[in-house]
Amino acid sequence: MPSINDNQDLLYMVISISILGLTFFVCWAIYYLARILQQAFQVTKEMRDRLHKVDGIINSVEGMINSLKEKIEHSASYLMLIGEGVKKLIEIMKDRGEKKKKTKKEV
Repeated sequence: MPSINDNQDLLYMVISISILGLTFFVCWAIYYLARILQQAFQVTKEMRDRLHKVDGIINSVEGMINSLKEKIEHSASYLMLIGEGVKKLIEIMKDRGEKKKKTKKEV
């Protein structure tokens, strides 16, 4: 160990120890700051991935709703045609029934 001859040597020793301690503290702070930034980046990335998944689910649900809406619209137009066909069928059945009644009364 170096010999301490006067106050100036003691001052230099204290300054060097202080600088060493300050350097250690700054390195420790930089390390923890880097870890905090890394965790913040990971959280941001995870949230971005989750938002993409939610967006995908919403888009698929929207697609299903649009598909269902189109099917209902198309089936509604077919229902009108089917309704007209049923009306005609009922009219034909009534006409046949009336014809049968007339033929039975004549016989």
